[in-house]
Amino acid sequence: MRRRLNDEERWYEYPRCYFTNDSVDIQRIFTDALDRLGIAWRQMNRKNISVARREAVARMDEFVGPKY
Repeated sequence: MRRRLNDEERWYEYPRCYFTNDSVDIQRIFTDALDRLGIAWRQMNRKNISVARREAVARMDEFVGPKY
């Protein structure tokens, strides 16, 4: 990820997880599980869920295992 901060361009690299599904019901099952585990998530658009906070990805790795 590239960000501009105070006229400086910086690179940030860290793992992120995305879940994509057209079914609202399946998305709900996934996000309910994340909520129960205390994992922060965001709805990116109508079919994508993102887990991007460093501590949230670390917690997901503890439960599911790293995917990278």
